[in-house]
Amino acid sequence: MDLRTILDKFATGAMSLDEVEKQISIHAVEKIENIAKLDIHREIRKGMPEIIYAENKEYKDIIRIALAAIKRNGQVVVSRVRKSELGKVAGALRKKSLAVEIGKNSTTLLAFEKSLIHKTSGAKIGIMAAGTSDVGVAEEARLVAKAMGCEAITSYDVGIAGMHRLFPALKEMKEQNVSVIVVVAGMEGALASVVASMVDIPVVGVPTSIGYGFGANGVAALASMLQSCTLGLAVVNIDNGVGAGAYAASIAKKMSRK
Repeated sequence: MDLRTILDKFATGAMSLDEVEKQISIHAVEKIENIAKLDIHREIRKGMPEIIYAENKEYKDIIRIALAAIKRNGQVVVSRVRKSELGKVAGALRKKSLAVEIGKNSTTLLAFEKSLIHKTSGAKIGIMAAGTSDVGVAEEARLVAKAMGCEAITSYDVGIAGMHRLFPALKEMKEQNVSVIVVVAGMEGALASVVASMVDIPVVGVPTSIGYGFGANGVAALASMLQSCTLGLAVVNIDNGVGAGAYAASIAKKMSRK
């Protein structure tokens, strides 16, 4: 529960002053034995959820950290779970009567209490993936945005190899009045520059590690986006869907409050 939600409940009489004080006081850094220190105050401070980077973490530690985060904030994003353990992690969380949403072609998931309603408050972002190989990273961005209460309008497989696919997607996002567009692309990463040249809103480029030969593993896509001559394009690190989703959603939420 972020600070705005707490204050909204207080303003409508759904939460007493004592309960507000309690909710704010319990949101602090919490230590889980010698495993992790959760920044459970982040959602109040920044409007961003706790995110567990699961790569190289043991299964039992992932579950314990996730449950501790959900106990305090009602939700958690778990990114980059090992493919061999994804079903096991999701199943363990569902056994705790939690809702679990796994990103398409992704090993990132959003787990939350079933009573939690993700309110959008009108905040919307667009998310594009150049190819189906890029969808997993795009879904990371979508899940983070959802955890932040931001609706995502998605369009996948719209890369410049078939430029005609891009225009209907851009039209829909403009009609939906998105505040930011996240563009996820591997190979040469040109889609981000093309999109940024055609819209009057911020674009966040996410180079992916799709590609081979010279400039493999996302290096060419990253260099292309960083070298872009198109204005209005910001770039995050290779495969950083989480960072792109958080950045885009924070802009969209701020704009929706105007």
